[in-house]
Amino acid sequence: MTKNEKGFTLIEMLIVLTIITVLIILIVPNLTDRSEAVHEEGCEALRETVQAQVSAYQLENGKLPSSLSTLERSGFISKDQQTCKNGKNLTLTGGKVKIAK
Repeated sequence: MTKNEKGFTLIEMLIVLTIITVLIILIVPNLTDRSEAVHEEGCEALRETVQAQVSAYQLENGKLPSSLSTLERSGFISKDQQTCKNGKNLTLTGGKVKIAK
């Protein structure tokens, strides 16, 4: 009988699993740190979109909306466009949309 030596040994498999584990330990914390930055950028993009809708409302109605609720009732934004995914609310004051701290 001939011996089939085409497979991996247990030591080789343990070394590969150790390397993969170390890589995962290094990569996962970096991904979670970036999620906050992604949410901040997404919130800023939402603010800019709603600001554009304020301008559209002003062009159509000849005046600035008094609140985000006015924009929602008029169909310029939806209810979920008043809050960012990170939980921060948008506010409208004097025609300027801001992100509440």
